[in-house]
Amino acid sequence: MPAAEPEITPRYQINEMPPLGEAVLLGIQHVLVMMASNVTIPVILATAIGATTGETAFLVQVALLVAGLTTLMQTIGIGPIGSRLPIVQGTSFGFLVVAIPLAESYGIAAVFGGAIFAGVVQVILGMSLRWLKALFPPLVSGIVVLVIGIGLLPTGMVLYAGGSGSPTFGSWTDLGLASLVLLVMLLFYRFGRGIIGAASVLFALIVGYLAAIPLGRVDFSAVGDAPWFAIPVPLKFGLDFPAAALIGMGAMAIATAVETIGDLSAITKSGAGRDVTDKELSGGVMADGVATAFASLFSALPNTSFGQNVGLVAFTGVMSRHVVSIGAGFLILLGLLPKFAAVIAVMPSAVIGGAAVVMFGMLIGAGIKLLAETALDRHDMLVIAVSIGVGQGFAAIPESVELFPHTAKVLLTSGIVPAAALAVLMNLTRPTPARGGHLDVDVPITEKSDPLWDDGTRRPPS
Repeated sequence: MPAAEPEITPRYQINEMPPLGEAVLLGIQHVLVMMASNVTIPVILATAIGATTGETAFLVQVALLVAGLTTLMQTIGIGPIGSRLPIVQGTSFGFLVVAIPLAESYGIAAVFGGAIFAGVVQVILGMSLRWLKALFPPLVSGIVVLVIGIGLLPTGMVLYAGGSGSPTFGSWTDLGLASLVLLVMLLFYRFGRGIIGAASVLFALIVGYLAAIPLGRVDFSAVGDAPWFAIPVPLKFGLDFPAAALIGMGAMAIATAVETIGDLSAITKSGAGRDVTDKELSGGVMADGVATAFASLFSALPNTSFGQNVGLVAFTGVMSRHVVSIGAGFLILLGLLPKFAAVIAVMPSAVIGGAAVVMFGMLIGAGIKLLAETALDRHDMLVIAVSIGVGQGFAAIPESVELFPHTAKVLLTSGIVPAAALAVLMNLTRPTPARGGHLDVDVPITEKSDPLWDDGTRRPPS
C-alpha cells in the first residue's frame, strides 16, 4: 500500500491576512522578485526599435503600473474574472519574440493592436476551460509546469552570471554577488523564525543590493534622471491591426494560456497541497486575457502570470492573496513615482539571479509533485519522454525549425506549446487493456503472462 502523501500546510492560507507589518514586507518581496523581468522586457523592446530615452522610461513606467492593476484583477477578481489566488501578473517574455519583429515591420502600434486580439483569444479560452480541464489531468499539468521550470532555468542562470549583454558577464564579482544572495536566502530560510524565514528572499536581495553598491555594480544615474511623479497617458503609441499582428499575437495567446494553466496548477499544488478548481482555472486564464487587452490601452506589453512568484509562494509557504494584493499596491505606486521605481530597477541582475534560480527550480519541484500523483505506467513514461524531449528540444535548438513559417517557429520554440500539445494528444490516445495496451509496470512478470516450458510451448495456467 503506497505511503500517504505528506500534507502541505501553508504559513498563511489563501484568505488569511498576516499582521500588517509582516504582510507589507512579504508584499515587497514579491515586487522585488518580479522586478527584473517586468522592467527588462520593455527595455529590450525599446532598444530593438530604437526608442528614445523618454519613450523607454514611459514603457517601464506603464509596465509597473499595469502589472499592479492586473495583479489586483487576479487576487481580488471582478465577477468571474480572476483566480482569487496569490498570482502576480507582469510583462510577458513570450510575446516579446513576436513583438519585436512586429514593431520593426509595422510600428509599435501594431504590437498593442495585436495584443488586444490576443486578450480576446485568452478570454475565450478561459470561458471554455470548464470542459477543457479534462485535457489537463495531473500528468499533463505536471509536464506543463515542469517544462515552464526547465525553460526558465537558463534565464535564471543568465541573471546569476550578471545579465544578458553585461560586459562583466560571468565575472567573479557577479557570480559572488549571486552566490551571496543564494547563501543568505538559504540561511535565513533554514534558521529564521516567523517573518525572518518567510521573507528570507527579501532580506537576501537587500543584502545583495547593499553589497553591490561598493563593488560598483549599481548605476544610480537613472534614478537622478527619473521624475518624482508622472501619470501615464493612455494610447500614447496608438493602435494598429495588421493581419500579421493578429495572427502572431493570437498564436502566442494560446501559449501564454497554457503557461498560466501550469502556474495556476503549480501554485495550488505546491502552496496549498490541492488541485486547482475549475473556477480558479477559468477565472485565472480570463484575467490573463483581460490584463493583456487592458495593458494595450496604456501602451504596455501583454501581461501574464509570473512563474518566479509562483516559485516564491512554494518556497515560503505564504499562500495569502492579500499579501500579493499589497505587493500590487506597491507596483501601482512605483508606476506613479518613477524615481522610486528606478531605485529598484537598477538592482544588479546578479542579485536577482541569486534568488531566481531557486524560484525557477521550485517550479520544477511543483511539476514533479504533480507527476507523482499519477501511478506512472509505461505509456505515461512515454508521454513524459516525448513531450518534454521534443518540446524542450525545439526550445534548446531553435535552429532546428528554421524552415517553418514564422508563427509556427514562435510556437514550437516556446517549449510549452509543443510539450503541452503532445502531452494532451498522447494522453487522450493512450492504449487500454481491452485493446491490448500494456499499462502496468509494477505487476510481476509471472502474474502478467504464463511461463513457458523448456521447449518453448506455453505452460497452462495454474
